Amino acid sequence: MRSLSPEVKAALGSVSRRDFVSSSDLAHTVSGHSIPREETLSHLFALVPDMLPHHVVMHVGGGSGYLAAVLSRMVRRVICVERNPVVADVARDRFFRLGFNNVDVVVQDACEPFEVDELCDRILATSFLRTNSHLTPLLQEGGYYIGLEGRAGPVPSLTMFRRRGENLERVQTLGWVDFNRNAEQILIDLGMVDDQALAAAKADAAISNKRVLDVLRPRLNVEEKGLYSSLARERGMTMIDADAIMERLDQKLFSGFSRTFLDLSRLIPVFSQNSELTVVTDDPDARTDQLERLSPDHSISCLLVTPTDFRRIWSALDLTAKGSRFTAETQQQREEGGHHKEVLGKSDDHISPYLVSVYEAILLDAVSEKASDIHVEVYGDRVRLRLRVDGELHDLSQYKLTPRQLRGLINVIKLRAELNIAERRLPQGGRSRLELGEVAYDLRVQTQPSLHGEHVVIRLLPQTGRAMTIEQLGMSARIGNRYQRLLNNPAGLVLVVGPTGSGKSTTLYAGLQTLADDGRRKVITVEDPIEYSIDNVQQTRVRGEIGFSFADAMRSFVRQDPDVILVGEIRDQETALEAIRASQTGHLVLSTLHCNDAVDSLQRLYDLGIHPNSIAGELLAVIAQRLAKRICTECREKVEPDRDILAELFPEGPPTNFACYRGGGCKHCNGRGTLGRVAIVEYMEANNDIRNAISSQPPVGELRWRALDAGLVSMRDSALDHVIEGVIPLEELPRILPRERMAPEIRGGRRDNE
Repeated sequence: MRSLSPEVKAALGSVSRRDFVSSSDLAHTVSGHSIPREETLSHLFALVPDMLPHHVVMHVGGGSGYLAAVLSRMVRRVICVERNPVVADVARDRFFRLGFNNVDVVVQDACEPFEVDELCDRILATSFLRTNSHLTPLLQEGGYYIGLEGRAGPVPSLTMFRRRGENLERVQTLGWVDFNRNAEQILIDLGMVDDQALAAAKADAAISNKRVLDVLRPRLNVEEKGLYSSLARERGMTMIDADAIMERLDQKLFSGFSRTFLDLSRLIPVFSQNSELTVVTDDPDARTDQLERLSPDHSISCLLVTPTDFRRIWSALDLTAKGSRFTAETQQQREEGGHHKEVLGKSDDHISPYLVSVYEAILLDAVSEKASDIHVEVYGDRVRLRLRVDGELHDLSQYKLTPRQLRGLINVIKLRAELNIAERRLPQGGRSRLELGEVAYDLRVQTQPSLHGEHVVIRLLPQTGRAMTIEQLGMSARIGNRYQRLLNNPAGLVLVVGPTGSGKSTTLYAGLQTLADDGRRKVITVEDPIEYSIDNVQQTRVRGEIGFSFADAMRSFVRQDPDVILVGEIRDQETALEAIRASQTGHLVLSTLHCNDAVDSLQRLYDLGIHPNSIAGELLAVIAQRLAKRICTECREKVEPDRDILAELFPEGPPTNFACYRGGGCKHCNGRGTLGRVAIVEYMEANNDIRNAISSQPPVGELRWRALDAGLVSMRDSALDHVIEGVIPLEELPRILPRERMAPEIRGGRRDNE
């Protein structure tokens, strides 16, 4: 390969590639080889014979015109052949606007016969042609035809022919030239990133050992499918959905290759037909040449899928292999044991790739809907799949499964969670992980036998290394500031109480996140299970199977020199006593209790055998809470309040100009009118009056109104504040407040609003 002549360097320097890619007029039409990189043109001109000033050159596959423009600075005339009329019109307009007056654009398929008014000295084809026979008559005797040879492999070869009479005679193979742009260059050409953003992404990719595209994708703020559709179009690839090929997956074909090789090359062989092997990839720049050498009897067809679909296909094939191995091992055990009892049942011993795909799709639906739980249920011949979103269950009606398919789906779930798929009579619990981009999800799986078959509940817990902050909880500023102040106490007991699913752990984790961000104190937790992983917090899991309980952990923690101890839940007297002792020895202790309100938590501690004076001496505050649906801010509108709810809230009449809001439903909230949830809090801080009340251990009713007199912020008041501010709809109040707490509470014979 020779060095570039001064004329070629001058031509390359006089034409700006950006003029042919930096506007949107070609964004949806230009593809494949039509806008080569500057480095590619330099390589090309170092291989081909010189272009002389008197030459007429034809460029086949002209695209937006960049290569034709460079050629026009070197030769007398350029004939730019482009078969797409839209692209040809855009190229013609650019040549005129930029002053390239010696370029003629011809709309023509070069594989069909056509004529030109002047024979050419050179014909340069930068797109693959099924035949070049119609170009031979357009070439001068002794002129050169230079084109891509063979099929469109990862890096095609450039071959030179010379016209001799009516034929083209092969002269030589010039070398390998890749006219394709890589994914990074395409993103720059489409205006999605600039050079600076690309350089930053490359640096981050090197540090995190990721692909550049995986780092860029979350930063582009575009849908995954739309991004990969654009890349497929620009690379001249075919894009396909995973669902379109799930039924055709060949697990034996997948098992015939090294998993390490397939993972590194980002290729999955999915099926073969005749002598063609079809593979999928989520890397637009993936190369298939090594796979071709491993499969010499097959031609390779490479399809592009999104990273999500790539993972779905890989999981389907991988889990099918695991199921097949499990079935084989079970069969061998049956044969060795000398009996033929069906462990899996004839209809359930096959792990279908389709059902693996269904499970992946359900998980993706749950993540996209921000669901907390997935419920898989069967009632006779009816299968029901539901997501719990913002506290309410919604049906996933798009999945039409039979009871037999459901049994296979449950096998998939069990295999993923490392549960025994042969055991259907007893409840089982397990866990697995789901990784989506930068976020990993911990999946807690619980199976339960029922009348018609097994039911499964899957809880999704995002593991980001960070919890919500106190500000993100949605507490009122007054209560949020008090909670923040509690965390600065040197010692004492803080309880967060409420029923299951009321967000107690989230509130405690928000406090832990604040302490972790501060970094001045050592924080240790004991939990069962660890729901969220938080950086800079020492988290420990209870292990009942080896006799390591909450109380055991508490006794060992005090020797670890912590400042703050979190106990996941106070369940028994032993744990409660250890929590009180840790508080008495100079530690701030955070924990939860299962009870209905702040005052009930005191009765719960009495019932656990904790002395009233110990509670009074160590308790700092009790936060009782429920979760209410938050109004979608995109469709929030003012509405007339419900008269029945108003009558319960204000028996003596509502305040003047009482206002409330509701979500009208929009695309952001999927028509529900609500998006997310917010904590409605009852807050009781232990001042002298409350400590005296606790020590005297009065009846719970009297303790309640004495707490109200001492400054307890009721859940009703917190909820009304959120209603008036337009955070939650009025209709949420009957759901989170018991009937007797809807109206203002009686304090020693008078209402709390008197």
